[in-house]
Amino acid sequence: MRRVYLFSISSHPDAISINSLDITFFKPDIDFSRYDALIITSKQTSKALLQYEKREYLHLPALCVSKQSANSYEALGGEVLQIGGGYGDNLVSLIKHYPKTMRWLYLRAKKVASNFAQLCKEEGYNVEEVVVYESSCSKVIENVKVDEDAVLIFTSPSSVKCFLKNHTITAKHKVIVIGKTTAKALPKDIVCHISQSTTIDSCFALV
Repeated sequence: MRRVYLFSISSHPDAISINSLDITFFKPDIDFSRYDALIITSKQTSKALLQYEKREYLHLPALCVSKQSANSYEALGGEVLQIGGGYGDNLVSLIKHYPKTMRWLYLRAKKVASNFAQLCKEEGYNVEEVVVYESSCSKVIENVKVDEDAVLIFTSPSSVKCFLKNHTITAKHKVIVIGKTTAKALPKDIVCHISQSTTIDSCFALV
């Protein structure tokens, strides 16, 4: 039976789970009273919010990119305004449903895969960006040894890039990715299977 390797910051009981990223959190000064809603695209954002007093931000509803990011904000006690389809680019159409006078605070990583915030700003929407965390490749993913016929599951573009720093994906590997954005990070000659939804369970349905 082929071994399954999951490259993610989450784990799964049916896989060899490899933490792909080390996360560094920042705590910039934020006046949450200046905004009407948050934009959350990662569970790491909710973890970054733990550095602040809940009374400062919990009154703000959040536009979340996926069910997972929504769950993370709800776990803090927050209200979810709307949930996107799992991709940052999809948030553009959702934001357009709201008036341009609405003041959005996008709490983001230092490096992001989507430029949806810039696209919204160019169309006159009030989106302010604040960096609250940074991810870097973990030593674990850089040094992991995988079987030559293993099933490799990647859950983010950065997990692909970190793996490829020291490793090569071959035709013997079965590659499963969590969405189209992650698929784009793979070398063009690699055949991959894209999960139906942006969840780890959806990836395992393809194993």
